[in-house]
Amino acid sequence: MNKKVGLWLDHNKAVIVCISNTGEERKRITSGIEHYVHFSSNGPGGDSSAKDARDPRFLNHLSEYYDKVIAHIGGAMSIQIFGPGKAKYELQKRLESEGLSDNIVSVDDAESLTDRQVAKRVRERFPARAYFDIF
Repeated sequence: MNKKVGLWLDHNKAVIVCISNTGEERKRITSGIEHYVHFSSNGPGGDSSAKDARDPRFLNHLSEYYDKVIAHIGGAMSIQIFGPGKAKYELQKRLESEGLSDNIVSVDDAESLTDRQVAKRVRERFPARAYFDIF
């Protein structure tokens, strides 16, 4: 099976579109981390470098979120990643660390999109090809 995947993601949700010879499938995965503290501090008067250190709880939750996304896109021959912010690059690094760097075809910026807009963008990247036997 020649599975191709495109996904839009940020730290709160991922919209995954899988295209294969059996059709198209859409999946939404939410992270549930919007209420976590993103940064830790050393308390009042702490230095500004403390703002650069992420809260370990946030990082652990983010890692679990990326694990769910990777589990769903497993087996993809081609992967398109897009979205706002840093999440797309963080996922790219995770995929590369799992030996999937050759499967990544693009990593692009994209603002907020509806699920239908995500699917359209993925179909544009991976258009269906009709194969006909000529006798």
